Amino acid sequence: IRDRSPSRGLGDVYKRQKNILVTGGLGILGSSLVKKLNNKNKYNIYILDRSKNLRKIKILELYKLKNVKIIKGNFYDYKTIFRLIKNKKIGTIFHLGAITQVIDAYKSPLETFNSNIMGTINILESIRNLKKNINLIFSSSDKAYGSLIGKAYLENHTLKGDYPYDVSKSASDLIVQSYVKTYNLKAGIIRSGNIYGPGDLNMDRLVPHVIISSLLKKKSILRSNGKLIRDYIYVEDVANAYYILMKKMMTSKEKLKIYNVGSKENLTVKNFVKLLTIMINGKEIFPIIKNNSKIEIYRQKLDYRKIKKDLNWTPKSNFKESLKTTIK
Repeated sequence: IRDRSPSRGLGDVYKRQKNILVTGGLGILGSSLVKKLNNKNKYNIYILDRSKNLRKIKILELYKLKNVKIIKGNFYDYKTIFRLIKNKKIGTIFHLGAITQVIDAYKSPLETFNSNIMGTINILESIRNLKKNINLIFSSSDKAYGSLIGKAYLENHTLKGDYPYDVSKSASDLIVQSYVKTYNLKAGIIRSGNIYGPGDLNMDRLVPHVIISSLLKKKSILRSNGKLIRDYIYVEDVANAYYILMKKMMTSKEKLKIYNVGSKENLTVKNFVKLLTIMINGKEIFPIIKNNSKIEIYRQKLDYRKIKKDLNWTPKSNFKESLKTTIK
């Protein structure tokens, strides 16, 4: 006897929605988002990590989370990602994994394009071929817009990166949109500014580098002239935006949602370094300026009125308090 009741189908959808895959789950944003999801105590969370780095797992205290499983594997490999999504009955994918550093992308463009573009395509192809109602939330970047013309980036501005990292994000962003429009997939895209916060173990990134240098009473080293202007946004605010978007996508019939996640704090690198060093040492420690980077956008600013209107999201953290937490 076949059970033809509609509740069975709804039950399958509900079960699938509980299973979440996070690529890049050992990064600063990924770990913050995973902890937020785990605290809700109603999701099964799978982190896909190519190295299963035990040091990172220990420092980030992810081993303490009862609803989280870390799986060693690489989304560069189609079979790996396909099997994982299928076998774990994944309902939502947060694709945060990528080569994220501008200088790394400049040095290794082929690896960057393979990771950021082909890796994203592998996930999209897996969803398309599984023919499942899976929500994809893709981590794009303000750099996908390329050089800023006007006061701030809006979601309908053309994506036109110039340098390898920027182009990898422009292309991936557009490819996600293409799959939604062509194959009827369901996706959300978040374009955020420069994320800072606890648990950032990449010392090539500005904030951890300046903090560690200042604690050691050393000068930090800037690869730019220090005049680049960026949105600086606390990681918990960004993780909250991803979570709110996921909840909205679970109930919405809209196939594509794109949002800027920006900040009130729009500073030059020099001013940001000055603020950090004064907070740590009580006086400014002037950085060493190498100014050998000519591959970065001069000024960036995100207009985030759309996500404020649609999802009632705004950055809630206090700037100085969140910096104190990051330093601690």
